[in-house]
Amino acid sequence: MTAVAPQIDFGDPRGLTDLSTFIGRARVAVPEGAIRLQVPGRGLLVVTVAVLEGSGLMGDGTVLGLRAVRIRDATPGIDATVTFASVADRLARHRGTETTLSVPPTTVSPPWAGLAPPREGWERVGALEAAEVGSAAERGIAEVAEGSPEGSGGAAVTALRRRVWGAMTRTVPPIAAGLAFGAHVLGFLREGEQITVATCGRWTRLSTSRGHVLVR
Repeated sequence: MTAVAPQIDFGDPRGLTDLSTFIGRARVAVPEGAIRLQVPGRGLLVVTVAVLEGSGLMGDGTVLGLRAVRIRDATPGIDATVTFASVADRLARHRGTETTLSVPPTTVSPPWAGLAPPREGWERVGALEAAEVGSAAERGIAEVAEGSPEGSGGAAVTALRRRVWGAMTRTVPPIAAGLAFGAHVLGFLREGEQITVATCGRWTRLSTSRGHVLVR
């Protein structure tokens, strides 16, 4: 008997469109990346991506983008990390009226998928204007581009990116520039919105109405 693939029913075709948009934005940062799909309870889907991968056993510098999405129903216990390409392929087959995603059967195990951001214990340490965060991201993007001319070695570019995105911004409170990059590339910044900054142990989180960005 052929096993039935786990299903996620968004209840509305727009849910699949939003997921496709989210993956498209994440692929700008990590073209060959992956997405983690978790259904921790009835009616809730948590999607996580890494826009910057960290280093070392503790994953220092890892920047995650996270969204919690209300869904109609899903196969219980879904927790799968699958490639962007595999999900995008399924979404591309939809005709605009379907509401259900079939989870790809082949999973991957990127180092960041083993990181578990705290669910509780967060302490608010301040707030930033979306414009401030966006400006910090744009400055970092320009610095990386200027320092990575054509022909630059892969190791040198990686070192530059870690230096740029690991630096602290001049905002109050200061944040790792990688958080600003994550919020910018994932489309989490909305003009005029204040963004909450919170910490918990080694983690820092930016929270917007569109999602969260976390760095360890």
